[in-house]
Amino acid sequence: MTSPPDNLVELRDVRFGYGARPVLNELTLAVPRGKVTALMGASGGGKTTVLRLIGGQVRAQAGEVLFEGRNVGTMSAARLYAARRRMGMLFQFGALFTDLSVFENVAFPLREHTRLSDALIRDIVLMKLDAVGLRGARNLMPSEISGGMSRRVALARAIALDPELVMYDEPFAGLDPISLDTAARLIRRLNDALGITSLVVSHDLVETFRIADHVVILADGKVAVQGTPEQVRACQDPLVRQFVHAEDSDEEGPVRFHYPGPTVAEDFGVKVVR
Repeated sequence: MTSPPDNLVELRDVRFGYGARPVLNELTLAVPRGKVTALMGASGGGKTTVLRLIGGQVRAQAGEVLFEGRNVGTMSAARLYAARRRMGMLFQFGALFTDLSVFENVAFPLREHTRLSDALIRDIVLMKLDAVGLRGARNLMPSEISGGMSRRVALARAIALDPELVMYDEPFAGLDPISLDTAARLIRRLNDALGITSLVVSHDLVETFRIADHVVILADGKVAVQGTPEQVRACQDPLVRQFVHAEDSDEEGPVRFHYPGPTVAEDFGVKVVR
């Protein structure tokens, strides 16, 4: 019997862009099985695009996106649908269905993807809500719970089908320090307790480095550095140091502030004095 690959997800020489704007340029990275991998980098660097490629929402324009050794980009609709059942996704700000209760939000993927009885769905939903500390909030509507609670409900929904891979798109954005700490500990605890693989896209360095086993920083459509949090902190690459240590100077560093475009003189017809 062939053993599963050590890496649950791999991207090999992936190219992707939106229209004429390139985003990923021969990107190669791996997501180790059973670990918490953090995917970081400046805004607009392609992190969420990587999640969309893994989930098959978009297809790589070149290269391969592999999930358990199978190319997502060449899967039929039926195979892709089956692969997605083994993935969980926590969207930015939760993305709960506003007209469904907390219970029904978590039950949704079970009703969509399985033929389980209502009694069994009830038990599974309550177990998942209990795992995130919200079993008592089952009958509340999304408008009746806080932002931090919404994120936890969304996490319960993401793990409803016992996925092998859970992807988190900015799970800490907009949370107060207490909710942020709770969310970070939940990601780490659920990863270890359920034996899953987690891929976390985040800009929060402190919390993300605290829970991650493996960190990948993207820049210019490629991997700038990857390794343990300690290895990434010790990296001397100017771009990585600017991002990780928030180093500043009078001039722009490698991580650019301005999006590429016409010069000020070209746009306003004025002479710029430096």
